[in-house]
Amino acid sequence: MVNSKLNVALLVGGTSPEREVSKASGKSILKALLDLGYNVKVIDPAYGLIQPKEEYKFFEEKDFSEISNKNQLEAINSTLLDGVDIVFIGLHGKWSEDGTLQALLEMRGIKYTGSKVLASALAMNKYMSKIMFQHFDVTTPKWFVVNKDEADLSLIREKIKKFFGFPCVIKPNDQGSTIGLTICRGEIELGSALNKAFEFASTVLVEEYIMGRELTVAILGKQALPVLEIKPIDGFYDYEHKYTTGKSEYIVPAVIPPKVSNHLQHQALLAFNSVGCESYARVDFRLTKDYKTYCLEVNTLPGMTHLSLVPKMAAAAGITFEDLINRIIQNEL
Repeated sequence: MVNSKLNVALLVGGTSPEREVSKASGKSILKALLDLGYNVKVIDPAYGLIQPKEEYKFFEEKDFSEISNKNQLEAINSTLLDGVDIVFIGLHGKWSEDGTLQALLEMRGIKYTGSKVLASALAMNKYMSKIMFQHFDVTTPKWFVVNKDEADLSLIREKIKKFFGFPCVIKPNDQGSTIGLTICRGEIELGSALNKAFEFASTVLVEEYIMGRELTVAILGKQALPVLEIKPIDGFYDYEHKYTTGKSEYIVPAVIPPKVSNHLQHQALLAFNSVGCESYARVDFRLTKDYKTYCLEVNTLPGMTHLSLVPKMAAAAGITFEDLINRIIQNEL
């Protein structure tokens, strides 16, 4: 099939805290799809059945109507997706990246990009993905989980001291883009760090903090792309540093020994396969001074903005952005 005969629905926006990131990804993806010759329909499922008539309104900062999960359900189950050959999921975060949307599309028998239901759910659930990492010999920081209705501050404090000590990382169990994440430096910050994470999830991951460099590896098909190093200009690679121009430096290929690079790519593929991912993903790591690697998480719908990491790693492998988008579609077809 030639591209001009394929009808692609590009889903952007959504209802997660990563809505604005999704819209930024959507702009880049839309341009690539049009340049590749696909017939593209843009849909923001959070708007439900009433979609903007003008294409640019999908990417405006101000929403033209109310957004909700109910709208999202109605949009996926409506005629909006009739006649679509494949859905390109440009959404990020909860309700979009956790298997929920994928299950709805499966029930409709519509092809879509990225990992399937179970892999999406496992990867988004940091607790469950870490269990899979351990089973498949993917090295990951020590951790434990805390449920909101059982959060005992003194008990949590003692568990941290027993298992790994301060500083530690506290983050929602099922969010992305470092939403709600805190590097907790000591006991005095513990309560506020937990409260921040509980704003976004009922279960929180408390994780060993690994001092070292921030590295990531993209998987495309069955290929691990060149390792990329992220260097925030200050602090750590939080939401601001991810999505603000000039806040971070990106080095790809990362300046590390070839043996370490190969090991990271191998660990990335192991992590990707351990949760059953398909097509593409990004696997994040920390690297210590003595070159020990620790896998943090797998992102099944990584960002596709001009600052995003997967396009940078693809470029280092000689893959243009348009070719990257095309491969993601062809992987499913």
